[in-house]
Amino acid sequence: MKLLRRTFLAATGGAWAAGAAPSDQVVLGVIGAGGRGTLVMTTFQKNPQVRVGAICDVYEPNLERGLSTANKTPGTQARAYRNYKQLLDDKDIGAVLIATPEHWHHRMVLDALAAGKDVYVEKPLCQTPEQGVELVEAEKKSKNIVQVGMQRRSYDLYLEGRQVVGAGTLGNVRMVRSWWLNNYLGGARRSAKLDGPLDWEQWQGPVKKRIPLDPFIFRNWREISDYAGGIVTDQGAHVYDGIHLLMNAGYPLAVTAAAGKPHREGYDTPESVVVTAEYPEDFIAVFSINYAAMKYRTRNDQLNQLDGDKARMDIGREDFKVFKEGAEETPALEKRSEKGFGYATDLHAANFLECIRTRKTPTAPMLKGFQAVLVVQLGNLSLKHGRRMRWDPA
Repeated sequence: MKLLRRTFLAATGGAWAAGAAPSDQVVLGVIGAGGRGTLVMTTFQKNPQVRVGAICDVYEPNLERGLSTANKTPGTQARAYRNYKQLLDDKDIGAVLIATPEHWHHRMVLDALAAGKDVYVEKPLCQTPEQGVELVEAEKKSKNIVQVGMQRRSYDLYLEGRQVVGAGTLGNVRMVRSWWLNNYLGGARRSAKLDGPLDWEQWQGPVKKRIPLDPFIFRNWREISDYAGGIVTDQGAHVYDGIHLLMNAGYPLAVTAAAGKPHREGYDTPESVVVTAEYPEDFIAVFSINYAAMKYRTRNDQLNQLDGDKARMDIGREDFKVFKEGAEETPALEKRSEKGFGYATDLHAANFLECIRTRKTPTAPMLKGFQAVLVVQLGNLSLKHGRRMRWDPA
């Protein structure tokens, strides 16, 4: 087993190991070959012990691009599927990457587990607390590996940041303040013309049917409430998972949210939202997202500030700094990731693949994925009902 792990696992230095016998290969099926799905697939393809065996998508241009990208690896001839259940029936496929729109995650993960596949699913894990509970219970009954695509849990920068907090360097942390700034209001309405055929009925799936086909919804589903939780959920799941990791926290006690109105035509979810979560570990976490702000460079567009009574830690995408009381302008401790935030996905994929071999629990199992998205789901419910939403983990 030690030899397999050395061969299979990406070393801390970064290179995927080489030299895999066919019997050692993990045959991966990709469900959803859009931009993110294709990117994560290419991350897996860096490991010679992974072979992409099949691509499924209901949008023909995505399917063709996914197949073309997969087949660039010598010896690969991935099969094409236009229905994900047919891919799950493929006995050659041992693991699946699910990178579809959010409204399909819950159903596809359940079906993949029922089919005996190991699962790497992009976040947000699901749309509702009820779906999350069902998924967590399904994982408990399954022997399959599930990794939710929240890469901060495998990121060396965040793991070192957790050690700083755990060592008591900051003292008692009673508040974490986080923000994410960008702007999607200035972009022009996308063309109503698609680049190829789309199975609209199958794409809508479990959501109430809209007729006729609406290319705007297909292009902008993240900000339309039938299909997703809006930008606060899309980015907030990442942020709250990072907070949970740093603070060694789990389920919130209660969540309250406030928001402005949507300002982009066609969107029914707000771009400016503040979510406040209360935790049994005796701290609160405040997350502000504003996609009506000025644009920042990617490395500067998000930050978490952990306010301790001895020191404060600022941790973003690429580095963290610790400022002690009385010396707020000069960091007493700082760390910059050598390879940057993009490398976190490589580390996360490597952890998933290692756990396929060892059958150990990955860094972001279903429970962690649910606890993170639950916070912003409760935030959206707080906006809907105009009150504080409490959570009982029992």
